[in-house]
Amino acid sequence: MGKAEAKDIFSDYVREKGLRNTRQREAILETFLSSGKHITVEDLYNSLRRKTPGIGYATVHRNLKLLCESGLANEIKVGTDKARFEIKYGHEHHDHLICIRCGRFIEVKDERIERLQDKLAEANDFVPVRHNKCFGRSRKGA
Repeated sequence: MGKAEAKDIFSDYVREKGLRNTRQREAILETFLSSGKHITVEDLYNSLRRKTPGIGYATVHRNLKLLCESGLANEIKVGTDKARFEIKYGHEHHDHLICIRCGRFIEVKDERIERLQDKLAEANDFVPVRHNKCFGRSRKGA
């Protein structure tokens, strides 16, 4: 997915919600798409503050929620830690390993995980809708 396509999707979604497409929204989307990582509201806000003086924390937070609603982003919440956001649209499904001590955060793409969860669900008469990831301690440095 290109940035232009993501901008069109977000612009259409914002209009459908009866909201205006503003320069701040465009800056939030552009900065988010350019981040290339799992980003917190604070990370995005601090990055935007340098480029877009006067932007508010609440504005960044609300627009990240809109990005999730529009299907462009995922919110990843781990216990009481700060939520992180990642680009969803145009990216294949994956899971995460997150260290509960140091916060190290990596993506895992392994079809065996998907097959196993489907097999376990079927064996127990469940229909998978969504699943949460397992979290543990990293052996590296923590």
